[in-house]
Amino acid sequence: MASRTSTLKFFSLIICSLAIAEMAMAGDPDILSDFIAPPNGTVDGNFFTYTGMRVIFEEGYPKNFTVLKATSAEFPALNGQSVSYAVLEFPSGTTNPPHTHPRSAELLFLVGGSLEVGFVDTKNNLFTQTLQVGDLFVFPKGLVHFQYNADSENPAIAISAFGSASAGTVSIPSTLFATNIDDNVLALSFKTDVATIQKLKAGLAPKP
Repeated sequence: MASRTSTLKFFSLIICSLAIAEMAMAGDPDILSDFIAPPNGTVDGNFFTYTGMRVIFEEGYPKNFTVLKATSAEFPALNGQSVSYAVLEFPSGTTNPPHTHPRSAELLFLVGGSLEVGFVDTKNNLFTQTLQVGDLFVFPKGLVHFQYNADSENPAIAISAFGSASAGTVSIPSTLFATNIDDNVLALSFKTDVATIQKLKAGLAPKP
């Protein structure tokens, strides 16, 4: 727990620098006011404060890969501000499956452990890297990318910044195999048989 807490001390140190970087990368429409106030609510310091990340400091590492988000959905004060964050916690041997963010690039900062990361561009070139504590890696907007903690003993934790208050996430496995796309379409696309596709869909089906 002590080591986990020490790695998270970086969190407060990088907020300002990442915010500046993300403003330069921002892709949301400009607003014509300082901020977007809630239609039927009081605007005070509480409106601009998000406490959902406190759980990181209060609990141990999760057993499964976990993402804690601070987007406009969780933190309405981000509406119109073109910035959001996510904390990614990777127990040993876990992955953040291939996915995309259609509305923003992602700037990942590794604050604990190590990660194998990569993305594929529109020419099907794969770019990979092994990150160590203190490294940053950018995933260009809209491209398929992943992160993997290959360490069999130690967890990893990273902080991601986005140039959008709602970057969006499209999970490739879930999009393909958990949205009722016709089995024959998938079998033909992946040059396999329907039985294999059905097994993949079963593996991604919600557990009862």
